[in-house]
Amino acid sequence: MNNSTVMHTQMSKNQKLVLLSSSSGFGLENMDVQFLAFTMIAIISQFHVSASAAGMIGTITSWGMLVGGILFGVLGDRLGRVKTFTYTILIFAVATALMGFANNIHEVYLLRFITGIGGGGEYGLGITLIAEAFPQKELGRMSSICAIGGQVGALLAAILAAIVIPAYGWHALFLFGLIPVVLIFFVRKNLTESETFKQSKAKQEITTGQAIRKYMFNDWHTTRQSLGLMVMTTVHIAGYFGLMNWLPSIVREQNHLSVSSSSLFMIATIIGMSLGMMTFGLILDKIGPRKSFGIFLVASAISVFSLLMAHSTVQLLIIGAIVGFFSNGMYGGFGAVVSQLYPTEVRSSANNIIVGVGRAIGGMSSLIIGFIMDYYNLFTVMAFLSILYIISFLVMLTIPGIKQLSQKA
Repeated sequence: MNNSTVMHTQMSKNQKLVLLSSSSGFGLENMDVQFLAFTMIAIISQFHVSASAAGMIGTITSWGMLVGGILFGVLGDRLGRVKTFTYTILIFAVATALMGFANNIHEVYLLRFITGIGGGGEYGLGITLIAEAFPQKELGRMSSICAIGGQVGALLAAILAAIVIPAYGWHALFLFGLIPVVLIFFVRKNLTESETFKQSKAKQEITTGQAIRKYMFNDWHTTRQSLGLMVMTTVHIAGYFGLMNWLPSIVREQNHLSVSSSSLFMIATIIGMSLGMMTFGLILDKIGPRKSFGIFLVASAISVFSLLMAHSTVQLLIIGAIVGFFSNGMYGGFGAVVSQLYPTEVRSSANNIIVGVGRAIGGMSSLIIGFIMDYYNLFTVMAFLSILYIISFLVMLTIPGIKQLSQKA
């Protein structure tokens, strides 16, 4: 069954299961990322480290995501998406829970690297399951639904942080990282490999490594496309990790809010992100990626500065939602675009390699913003992020595959 020709009217049982499993995986991964955001100040205080050293935690997590993305992306294309998907969940669940027993910054670095390995592999496998279960004309909407599932996890993290940290301390929060283990049993029991994948493996005459070279880096055209997509995901991850890892701390310190109040701010931002994702997915399917990304990237570059105008809790909630709407609304679109530009043989690898590189480099924004916070001010942070969004916009205009997909829309 070719996923580009399926006539889709109502979701089948398998499609519902794929959507639920992938969304849950994204949600639990985002929950883990937000645990770090809400414990950053406590970690800095307990281990007596600088903001730059604390920012290194997010950066190391992103390096682990690159390693896991490449490793599990290849294994997903070689061994199957479902089995490999469960391995990634197990790794980031156990490593997250072990953070509850970390006694120094070096143990935190090690555990976050391992967590990143699991989380980095999970993304491409989840989005590939979606791409092979739904027709291409619906990938924008379906990948955005999965991304919204990620925000549900972030929302859960905000609620847990407000309840757990004041009562039991930051270590206790990470013990909830074992929740994803439940998903493993659900996936193994209910999901099977897609017919698209089975047929592709039966016909495949070259190794996965050879397929990656052929479709991603064979000539200037394929290399430019892959590198361009890496730049775009780098910018997106830089904005996401920078904003989500540091905003709770920035908001608390500059506006003198409690953990509970900053959690409320993050909830508003997450709601804005979810609305942005659904909106982006709908317009992506309707008008194509070129116009969709263009609108959201320019709006992101402008809207990050609006945070400087917030001087009350209400203003922060409104502006946080607006920034979240544009800055992270594009997230689901990357998986949808990559899944259409690369064939089944390398779909898992392409998604994980492109996003993995974006995470490894973009994740350094957490370190860079920590440095800026040590020596400069919030205006400089927002200027840094705004320039990145403009760079992504200019690169997006040069990617031939995105232009071709837009012409088909």
